[in-house]
Amino acid sequence: MSAPAVPRRLLPILTTEQIGELKPELADVIEYRKSGLSVNHIVGCPLECGYCVRHLFDNFGMKTPKRLMRDEAAVAALVSHPYFRPHKTPIQLFNRATDPMLPVVKPHLFAVLRQLDEQGLTNHVLVITRWRVSAEDCAVLNSFQNLRLTVLVTHSGIDNPAIEPVNSSIAADSLRMLFEHAEGYRTVLYWRPIVPGLNDSAEHIERARELSLHAHATVFTGLFFREQMASYYEEHGLPLPYDATARRKIMPEQAEQRILGAYESRNEPGGAPWGTLFLKTSCGVAYAWGEADYNGHFGIKEVCRICPPEQIAVCAQAWVKPRLEDVTREARALGATGDVEVNDRAIVVEGLDEPPRYFLQHGFGYQCHDRNKPHQYRQHGRAPIGWEAEDGPTTS
Repeated sequence: MSAPAVPRRLLPILTTEQIGELKPELADVIEYRKSGLSVNHIVGCPLECGYCVRHLFDNFGMKTPKRLMRDEAAVAALVSHPYFRPHKTPIQLFNRATDPMLPVVKPHLFAVLRQLDEQGLTNHVLVITRWRVSAEDCAVLNSFQNLRLTVLVTHSGIDNPAIEPVNSSIAADSLRMLFEHAEGYRTVLYWRPIVPGLNDSAEHIERARELSLHAHATVFTGLFFREQMASYYEEHGLPLPYDATARRKIMPEQAEQRILGAYESRNEPGGAPWGTLFLKTSCGVAYAWGEADYNGHFGIKEVCRICPPEQIAVCAQAWVKPRLEDVTREARALGATGDVEVNDRAIVVEGLDEPPRYFLQHGFGYQCHDRNKPHQYRQHGRAPIGWEAEDGPTTS
């Protein structure tokens, strides 16, 4: 298929002075996140989801998308980034400051994908949206020959328009459209954020169950709730979902068990069918492509407890405990201090921020944790809110 048509009016590019007024984190178009190097040279979104991470960058009021640089410059910044590995490093596009399928953003998304694909790169590329996707969009997404492209459709089912102004039926329609037309890409139901009492009822779970049948995999997760989100809720008279904020996503144990109980009922006589459910994003993406999890969650055995046996076998075959000397050498080069440890669950380091830890994690295909921010048993990557202490291995 030929390259997508260039829109008549490209998004305007902010001036140097305007970019200087943004938070430094927002002005930096390449960020290393757990699911990969994230490209965000377009900022601004009109969708107004109350829990959006844009609150963290003080640009929630920026409703009209604008570019920080040309698409070609953003691609060049990505592939020349010191942490980028061709064919290996996972990539995310426009997942922090806008929605990639907005009509004015979509042409730039397709242009970036085209440029990456034409370089022959086979990296995983994740695109997350809650907006409308058409059959024409699917044709473009199917046209890329090399990239392992996954479109994750965010669907919360939250009915409160003050929190979720975008009707979830839009995401549901997009998911069905994407799944129906998928050939060269995969689609994942991104069931999030789940908040007890808000969207975890039997009716909400049943809605997600039906949608899971229209995806190559389903991932569910909780709410990322920081102080900036709490302030927004209070200023707008919205009910606070929790009494406290947290660095990690909040997914209480009871809510998780309610969902897993419904999922497990599929094996009972007369049980309704489900798609395949996962606790972690990279697990769902890897399953959709028939590959091992690139984040190396296999070492955290409780994460694998709901994975299908065939996926566990794939991950088990690929999962290799790295040599301590190899890890130590690379960790020291990145600035690690203190002891470096490689246990049966993860690499454990000190003195490294998230980006270099993710670089190690994706390089070795093995979890990499900060000793000062331990992952508790069965709470891996989640805040302790809503969980009772339970004995088990802890990666400290």
